[in-house]
Amino acid sequence: MTRTAKDQLTPKEEELMQLLWEHGPIAISRLVELYPEPRPHFNTVSTVMRRLEAKGFVAHEDTGGTFRYHAKVAKEYFRSRSLGNFIRDYFGGSYYGAVSSLVAEDKISSDELKELLRLVEQKGK
Repeated sequence: MTRTAKDQLTPKEEELMQLLWEHGPIAISRLVELYPEPRPHFNTVSTVMRRLEAKGFVAHEDTGGTFRYHAKVAKEYFRSRSLGNFIRDYFGGSYYGAVSSLVAEDKISSDELKELLRLVEQKGK
């Protein structure tokens, strides 16, 4: 299945989604304040939020002339979907390949692997 631009998030969009999950519902002016210096311009953040809304990841409500934005997609859903896309794109869809890579690069310990195995065995019961 080919992914379209509507299905993917740019780094700026991902950054705003993180802020929404952490702080939302929130107004654009407050989102701008949450950025470190140099902060993006209000209009830039507003444009990115409109793109996120068009993609279906964000919605807004008008509260007395101020739009307050909130995430329509749970962080857990997005994390799972992003991980799946990453595994597909970089490991040919093989989760085994991804974990093997972590082992080969010493990014995961034997204790962590044992814990993962315990979780898998528990889930199978």
